[in-house]
Amino acid sequence: MDSRKVIEIYRDGVIQIATPFSTGTGFYVKEFDLIVTNEHVVRENKEVVIDGAGFDKQMVKVCYVDPKYDLAFLRAPKDHEMPRLSLGSFEQIKEGDQVIAIGHPFGFEYTATQGIISNMLHKQDQVEFIQHDAALNPGNSGGPLVDKDATIIGVNTFIIRDGNNVGFSLPVKYLTTTLEEFKAGDGVDAVRCNSCLNLVFNTQELKGYCPNCGSKIMMISDLESYEPMGINKTIEEMLTALGFNIDLSRRGPYNWEVKQGSARISISYHEKSGLIVSDAYLCSLPKENIKPLYEYLLQRNYDLDGLTFSVKGNDIIISLLIYDQYLNNQTAKKLFEHMFVMADDYDNILVEQFGAIWKTNDS
Repeated sequence: MDSRKVIEIYRDGVIQIATPFSTGTGFYVKEFDLIVTNEHVVRENKEVVIDGAGFDKQMVKVCYVDPKYDLAFLRAPKDHEMPRLSLGSFEQIKEGDQVIAIGHPFGFEYTATQGIISNMLHKQDQVEFIQHDAALNPGNSGGPLVDKDATIIGVNTFIIRDGNNVGFSLPVKYLTTTLEEFKAGDGVDAVRCNSCLNLVFNTQELKGYCPNCGSKIMMISDLESYEPMGINKTIEEMLTALGFNIDLSRRGPYNWEVKQGSARISISYHEKSGLIVSDAYLCSLPKENIKPLYEYLLQRNYDLDGLTFSVKGNDIIISLLIYDQYLNNQTAKKLFEHMFVMADDYDNILVEQFGAIWKTNDS
């Protein structure tokens, strides 16, 4: 099958995942009505944020975690239009096969990279991994590794730092076995014991220990809810006061994203420097007659109070920069409310008066 067709098949079934601690990727398995991802993506979270083409952005529950194989399952949203994706067979995989790694690296909406399988025998902690050279980046974790027949042959799991596109994916055989084991529990939340490797279902008074071998375990229901501290708390209180759902706004540690009108606004806190940066992605440059738009942006930069226009690639951005020592609940609400209003106003001006192009959800 043509690689472009394979990539298009997966576009609506590959999902963005965000927690207060990390971001990653997941994919939908229709036969089990579950979303699959890595355990390290959802670690220490009862619920995570998911976003995809076939449903509205929302919180869903984590129902299975497996540190041994770095697998986790999420409850699928009730109303969705995600397609059926096919799980492949480990026996059909061989070295030299072409593969495609699909995911959401660095928080981008959807990317796919191609490569070949270079090693089928790589082992770590007695678990086999598929070694390949399809580029994996932060945020790809939990996404599918797909063959030329559009079937899932692995779960993208980790990379070697400075390894020149050396990536590793958990073979699909571990996933299919685990899905069947989980199904045997009739949908009850479960974890895999890291000692005896049995699945432990949350159906009894466990008191924190595996009923099979006595090892200490942590059930999902026993996890504590996330509580922000310091500047993170100030930023989240500000967003809440401005009417945003903070659970849906988190995009990993020190990062948030909201929508104001048609503008997409990101907020990042750089802890080492103490700098808080908020960028509102307004619209895209037109293909023609750009000079008047540039002149307008430069003129407005002289007049805007604490805000700055810039162009990154073909994106027109309005930004707010402030150091954490100057931020408190009162100043945060005032500054960001002003920015959100300006962002919602200026994208209309740029489109209607200067021919800029509206940004779509996947751009």
